[in-house]
Amino acid sequence: MKPTDLMENTNRVYKLVLTGGPCGGKTTGQARLCTFFENLGWKVYRVPETATVLLSGGIKFSDLNPDETFKFQENLLKTMIQIENTYFELAKTSKRNCLIICDRGVMDASAYIDADKWERMKKDNSWNEIELRDNRYNQIVHMVSAANGAEDFYSTEEHSCRSEGVDLARELDYKAAAAWIGHPYFDVIDNSTDFEAKVNRMIECVCMKLSINIGDRLTRSSRKLKFLVSGPLVSDDQFPPFQDFNVVHHYLQTSGQRVQTRLRKRGQNGHWSYIHTTRRPHVHGQSIEVKTQLTQRDYLNMLAQKDDAHFTIFKKRRCFLVNNQYFQLDIYMEPSHPRCRGLMLLETYTSLEGEQLKKSLPKFLNIVKEVTGDPSYSMFNLSLKEDWNNTKKFCYSLHDLIDDGQKHTPNMKKLVNGKA
Repeated sequence: MKPTDLMENTNRVYKLVLTGGPCGGKTTGQARLCTFFENLGWKVYRVPETATVLLSGGIKFSDLNPDETFKFQENLLKTMIQIENTYFELAKTSKRNCLIICDRGVMDASAYIDADKWERMKKDNSWNEIELRDNRYNQIVHMVSAANGAEDFYSTEEHSCRSEGVDLARELDYKAAAAWIGHPYFDVIDNSTDFEAKVNRMIECVCMKLSINIGDRLTRSSRKLKFLVSGPLVSDDQFPPFQDFNVVHHYLQTSGQRVQTRLRKRGQNGHWSYIHTTRRPHVHGQSIEVKTQLTQRDYLNMLAQKDDAHFTIFKKRRCFLVNNQYFQLDIYMEPSHPRCRGLMLLETYTSLEGEQLKKSLPKFLNIVKEVTGDPSYSMFNLSLKEDWNNTKKFCYSLHDLIDDGQKHTPNMKKLVNGKA
């Protein structure tokens, strides 16, 4: 079986959660995102916010006792899942590519429930967070509340279900973001720019994950940055709330030197999600990356295509939020290539630069230097059994340079595309 045999679908279905604190721009962002993708020829479904639908019917939390509140939250979540499933099933029949925008998602419920009650609710319904968070949605975008960084624009007017003051709005904003820590594709859109640019950054980050070339329709601002971290790692209690995952990467055989394919298994507590990634150079020198969610069965079948020229990569991935910035710390684990021993790499997507960027980085980590685009820290090169530093292999590291948003000379781009 060829890897591509599992990828041939008549349409793409992309499930996006748009979440955030009060007055973060979700409503406007959803409308703009819808228009943008419809103009690209996509079918767009917008899943309404279940809590707003139910609360607008006259339910008041102040009228409910603790048992009633718990039961209401549980039924709200079940209702949300059923409503979303209706759209998910409908999207599968679409003849066009389909974007499903969920106004909040199931993990948002955990932000409004005590931790012990959330655990009880999951146990009572046989739910686990890998399924609810990682496998259910393709991407999460959190729009930071105006109460956190754009206070002059925070307002509760024209929203019948919003009554939060600034301090409470900040608290709810953080809880809403923290609920999604750990999702493999989680973007936080802060208030470091004006609102128009904020919405454009939101649309941009969705297009980036879908490998859609947006040309000059939006100003590209966010880029992926990578930093080398030296140990020993600080104790867990010095981190903000975090989620740890076990991650396993396998590179697969490909038909051409300029194409990379890999499998990723990612999970915690015995529950896993599976992703197939194909990366190939674009005619304009950029790299196109397509990610497809797999079933466990498809994952196991595709492991037969494993490339023996590469070691399997094992990592512990720690995900956390600092200063409205989402970070992933990859701690390379045994057994891996000796060159990975003790290696820790911190990654983030950001539009910040200079001093602003420096201030946003975690102060509790010993960050040695930025290594964005450095071929020594390309996972493809790190996994190679042979020395990667030769012309044939070096073209792959150039793909990584382009992915990381670096500027290159025309000659470098020609080398990437096999023209030099």
